[in-house]
Amino acid sequence: MQFIDTHTHLFLPEFDDDRNKVIVNAKENGVEKILLPNVDGTTTDSLLDLASKYPDFCYPMMGLHPTSVKENFKEELENVEHWLQQRKFYAIGEIGMDLYWDKTYKIQQEKAFRYQIDLAKKYDLPIVIHARESFDEIFEIMDDVIDDKLFGVFHAFTGTDNQAKRIIEWGFKIGIGGIVTFKNSGLNEVVHNIDINHIVLETDSPYLSPVPKRGKRNESANITHIAEKIAEIKNITLREVAEKTTFNANQLFNL
Repeated sequence: MQFIDTHTHLFLPEFDDDRNKVIVNAKENGVEKILLPNVDGTTTDSLLDLASKYPDFCYPMMGLHPTSVKENFKEELENVEHWLQQRKFYAIGEIGMDLYWDKTYKIQQEKAFRYQIDLAKKYDLPIVIHARESFDEIFEIMDDVIDDKLFGVFHAFTGTDNQAKRIIEWGFKIGIGGIVTFKNSGLNEVVHNIDINHIVLETDSPYLSPVPKRGKRNESANITHIAEKIAEIKNITLREVAEKTTFNANQLFNL
């Protein structure tokens, strides 16, 4: 069985001591590809270095994370477009809005999100949407910009049945990670109602470790725990989860 981790921050300092070992562990657990979402200008070099070192395993995205949207967000967006002109990327990400920690730059986050959506259409790339405490704001923007040129995935989905339905109607995939294994997340019922053809797997490592690894640093090898939980919820085989979600990821990111 082969899996694709559609969202991991393997280039971050949390992996500096054992990055190669983490990759070996991932491959031994059936992970054949991983996708790397950029954070901001401070992470671009390490992300691209990793993608260059493992070109058949690490697939880079380019974008500005909403929590990195500050006073200098226009400079950061110029950096994003600069890199899109330099080399191949597989998505614009991760982008979106995050109003959980701080709403100071809400307007700037909206502007950055819209700008990067335009880049995605220009470069014919999927978008990877980060939505934390911001579904209403993101949906309002999506209703305004959605067309047949826009496609992508809602990363680390934690929404409702109705929100999932709207996302699927737009033609977007839904990224399911470790949260689905959390006892009181409420995500089980929502995932039960989402057709497997609309789901891609992700770890968001080093964050959001699934049960039974919760509380420890997450890594791509843990994708199997997420897949096993989805198989349990949907009463299908682990092999079917692997095959369907891998197909979905390959198709979405044109791997």
